[in-house]
Amino acid sequence: MAGEQMKPVAGLLLVLNFCMFGVVLGIGAWSINKAINNGFIIGPGFELPAHFSPIYFPMGNRATGFFVVFSLIAGVVGMASVFTGLNHLRFWDIDSLPAASSAAFIAWSLTALAMGFAWKEIQQNVRNSRLKTMEAFIIMLTATQLIYIAAINTTPLRRRTIN
Repeated sequence: MAGEQMKPVAGLLLVLNFCMFGVVLGIGAWSINKAINNGFIIGPGFELPAHFSPIYFPMGNRATGFFVVFSLIAGVVGMASVFTGLNHLRFWDIDSLPAASSAAFIAWSLTALAMGFAWKEIQQNVRNSRLKTMEAFIIMLTATQLIYIAAINTTPLRRRTIN
């Protein structure tokens, strides 16, 4: 009975995380697109600039490239963890827990890494409103993903019976 009480909480957190990971992926994709379109132009007859970086972003600051790249990776892995979480929510037994738990933990660790770069970007203090939005979502996702991990791992589950 105690395990069934956490099932709606886990479901709500999955929906919330799905929406927030979608926003992070959308803003991150916009940032990558803008960086590709407005970055350095290198071709025949052009030389590399003195301070060339392959993750140069025309908006933001020196931490923006790292933040955007790791946020995109965390977003993709986070979406995958939502799908394994939905499978666990469907069965809600001990057999589906390891996949959901490990995927959620990997997504949380990558999101925490992206949150570190978000804090560094906030410290650098030059960024646009979309990057500020993505920073806020990454920080919130770090907390909600950790709460989701706690919700699915603290509930007693039953074994699936095959008839």
